[in-house]
Amino acid sequence: MFANLGIAVAKFAGFLITRSSSLLAESVHSVADTGNQVLLLLGGRRSRRPATRLHQFGFGRERFFWSFVVAIILFSLGSLFAIYEGVEKVLHPHPIDSVPWAIGILSVSILLEANSLRTAVHESRPLKGDGTWWGFIRRSRNPELPVVLLEDIGALIGLVLALIAILVAAATDNGVYDGVGSIVIGVLLGVIAVVLAVEMKSLLIGESATPAAEARIAAAVIGSPRVDTLITMRTQHLGPEEVLVAAKVQFDAELTMAELAGVIDEVEARVRATEPTATRILIEPDVVRPEGVRPDADL
Repeated sequence: MFANLGIAVAKFAGFLITRSSSLLAESVHSVADTGNQVLLLLGGRRSRRPATRLHQFGFGRERFFWSFVVAIILFSLGSLFAIYEGVEKVLHPHPIDSVPWAIGILSVSILLEANSLRTAVHESRPLKGDGTWWGFIRRSRNPELPVVLLEDIGALIGLVLALIAILVAAATDNGVYDGVGSIVIGVLLGVIAVVLAVEMKSLLIGESATPAAEARIAAAVIGSPRVDTLITMRTQHLGPEEVLVAAKVQFDAELTMAELAGVIDEVEARVRATEPTATRILIEPDVVRPEGVRPDADL
């Protein structure tokens, strides 16, 4: 957050010196990124509030909500402003002042953003595993890391585009290229914002646990010696590290009511030991239905 704030100040100072629309677009981009970090921190703080009578499963989805808001801000503040400023510069071009200042500020910003991206990659790699980075962004139930990764990638590409636009504008003495650079940066931010909004919307609506987590949960249930069959199971993320598990299970028919209660407690303990994110577990004893009758009709 503070790195983005410092970069925003440096870019805006560069804009005041050079009057480059590409630098102004990047300044607004960094201001938006700083605000995004604030919102992500706010979401993380609010998600840790204890459950209430109205919100009985807690506030874990606050992190999804504020990440969705981040996508909207990135689009409205970053993308639309950059496109607007670029169109204005194309329609009313003017030469760039103090080109060496612009190149210097952008070069330092590129180094800082590259270091920020390296940190984000380092933090994300353990969660990514052996999959692709695009797969990690699409499948991750942790909203903050994909947001930061895409922000940093967008910022780095945007800085390179701004540098190219300023160099071409200076070489040709034509400020139109500076405006074109701002428009391209705006389009880039818009694409990133749409990707983020789509992924965060999916989390807000409610995504299941990952296939690997569901397999571990099912194995823990079936592994109990007094369980005959796992009839059906549904999962949903209540937060990045909180999963609701609802399952219909057929138990040993010879169990008494007291024994059944004890076995259910034992199954829940096995599930939590195997998959710590399974914080809410609802197990309903049932029997396998005749073919054609849906066992999950009331799940």
